[in-house]
Amino acid sequence: MVSLAPYVLKRPWLTKMLTPAANWYASASGYRQLGLRYDDLLEEENEAVQIALKRLSAKEAYERVYRIRRSVQCSYTHKLLPKDQWTKPEEDVPYLRSILAQVEAELAEKDALDSMTVIKKH
Repeated sequence: MVSLAPYVLKRPWLTKMLTPAANWYASASGYRQLGLRYDDLLEEENEAVQIALKRLSAKEAYERVYRIRRSVQCSYTHKLLPKDQWTKPEEDVPYLRSILAQVEAELAEKDALDSMTVIKKH
Protein backbone atom coordinates (compact mmCIF):
# COMPACT_ATOMS: atom_id res chain seq x y z
CA MET A 1 0.00 0.00 0.00
CA VAL A 2 1.40 3.37 -1.01
CA SER A 3 1.10 6.22 1.46
CA LEU A 4 1.01 9.89 0.54
CA ALA A 5 1.81 10.92 4.12
CA PRO A 6 5.57 11.43 3.60
CA TYR A 7 4.88 13.56 0.52
CA VAL A 8 2.33 15.69 2.38
CA LEU A 9 4.44 16.06 5.53
CA LYS A 10 7.43 17.37 3.53
CA ARG A 11 5.32 20.24 2.21
CA PRO A 12 4.10 22.54 5.01
CA TRP A 13 1.61 24.34 2.77
CA LEU A 14 -0.01 21.04 1.80
CA THR A 15 -0.07 19.87 5.42
CA LYS A 16 -1.72 23.12 6.47
CA MET A 17 -4.29 22.76 3.70
CA LEU A 18 -5.17 19.09 4.42
CA THR A 19 -5.14 19.19 8.25
CA PRO A 20 -8.70 20.58 8.63
CA ALA A 21 -10.05 17.92 6.26
CA ALA A 22 -8.18 15.19 8.14
CA ASN A 23 -9.50 16.42 11.49
CA TRP A 24 -13.03 16.58 10.11
CA TYR A 25 -12.75 13.04 8.74
CA ALA A 26 -11.44 11.68 12.06
CA SER A 27 -14.33 13.35 13.91
CA ALA A 28 -16.90 12.17 11.38
CA SER A 29 -15.72 8.55 11.55
CA GLY A 30 -17.22 8.26 15.05
CA TYR A 31 -14.60 6.20 16.86
CA ARG A 32 -13.69 9.11 19.15
CA GLN A 33 -17.33 9.40 20.23
CA LEU A 34 -17.03 5.84 21.52
CA GLY A 35 -13.88 6.68 23.49
CA LEU A 36 -11.53 4.86 21.11
CA ARG A 37 -8.16 5.90 19.74
CA TYR A 38 -7.12 5.28 16.13
CA ASP A 39 -4.70 2.46 17.02
CA ASP A 40 -7.59 0.61 18.73
CA LEU A 41 -9.06 0.08 15.26
CA LEU A 42 -6.13 -1.90 13.85
CA GLU A 43 -7.04 -5.39 12.68
CA GLU A 44 -6.09 -7.81 15.44
CA GLU A 45 -6.11 -10.88 13.19
CA ASN A 46 -2.89 -9.67 11.58
CA GLU A 47 0.17 -11.56 12.86
CA ALA A 48 2.25 -8.41 13.22
CA VAL A 49 -0.48 -6.68 15.23
CA GLN A 50 -0.73 -9.71 17.54
CA ILE A 51 2.99 -9.55 18.26
CA ALA A 52 2.87 -5.77 18.73
CA LEU A 53 -0.02 -6.10 21.20
CA LYS A 54 2.02 -8.53 23.27
CA ARG A 55 4.78 -5.91 23.49
CA LEU A 56 2.54 -3.21 24.94
CA SER A 57 3.09 -2.23 28.55
CA ALA A 58 0.62 -3.71 31.02
CA LYS A 59 -0.95 -0.30 31.64
CA GLU A 60 -1.40 0.50 27.94
CA ALA A 61 -2.80 -2.99 27.25
CA TYR A 62 -5.31 -2.61 30.10
CA GLU A 63 -6.40 0.84 28.90
CA ARG A 64 -6.82 -0.50 25.36
CA VAL A 65 -9.03 -3.39 26.50
CA TYR A 66 -11.06 -0.99 28.66
CA ARG A 67 -11.63 1.38 25.72
CA ILE A 68 -12.68 -1.46 23.44
CA ARG A 69 -15.06 -3.03 25.99
CA ARG A 70 -16.64 0.33 26.74
CA SER A 71 -17.16 1.00 23.02
CA VAL A 72 -18.72 -2.45 22.54
CA GLN A 73 -21.12 -1.71 25.40
CA CYS A 74 -22.06 1.59 23.73
CA SER A 75 -22.61 -0.29 20.48
CA TYR A 76 -24.91 -2.81 22.19
CA THR A 77 -27.01 -0.05 23.72
CA HIS A 78 -26.94 2.08 20.53
CA LYS A 79 -25.68 5.08 22.48
CA LEU A 80 -22.62 7.31 22.39
CA LEU A 81 -20.55 8.26 25.41
CA PRO A 82 -21.26 11.60 27.07
CA LYS A 83 -19.38 14.35 25.25
CA ASP A 84 -16.92 14.84 28.14
CA GLN A 85 -15.78 11.21 27.72
CA TRP A 86 -15.09 11.40 23.98
CA THR A 87 -11.49 11.01 22.91
CA LYS A 88 -10.07 14.44 22.26
CA PRO A 89 -7.85 14.94 19.19
CA GLU A 90 -4.81 15.66 21.38
CA GLU A 91 -5.39 12.33 23.23
CA ASP A 92 -5.62 10.37 19.98
CA VAL A 93 -1.91 9.75 19.66
CA PRO A 94 -0.39 6.55 18.26
CA TYR A 95 0.65 4.02 20.86
CA LEU A 96 0.89 0.88 18.74
CA ARG A 97 2.10 2.02 15.31
CA SER A 98 5.76 2.44 16.28
CA ILE A 99 5.82 -1.04 17.81
CA LEU A 100 3.96 -2.38 14.78
CA ALA A 101 6.48 -0.85 12.36
CA GLN A 102 9.30 -2.50 14.30
CA VAL A 103 7.53 -5.88 14.27
CA GLU A 104 6.82 -5.63 10.54
CA ALA A 105 10.50 -4.86 9.89
CA GLU A 106 11.50 -7.88 12.00
CA LEU A 107 9.05 -10.14 10.13
CA ALA A 108 10.30 -8.88 6.77
CA GLU A 109 13.89 -9.57 7.82
CA LYS A 110 12.89 -13.04 9.02
CA ASP A 111 11.16 -13.77 5.71
CA ALA A 112 14.20 -12.56 3.80
CA LEU A 113 16.50 -14.79 5.84
CA ASP A 114 14.14 -17.77 5.61
CA SER A 115 13.97 -17.53 1.83
CA MET A 116 17.71 -17.04 1.38
CA THR A 117 19.45 -19.74 -0.61
CA VAL A 118 23.02 -20.80 0.04
CA ILE A 119 25.08 -21.75 -2.98
CA LYS A 120 28.05 -24.00 -2.36
CA LYS A 121 31.17 -23.37 -4.37
CA HIS A 122 33.14 -26.39 -5.39
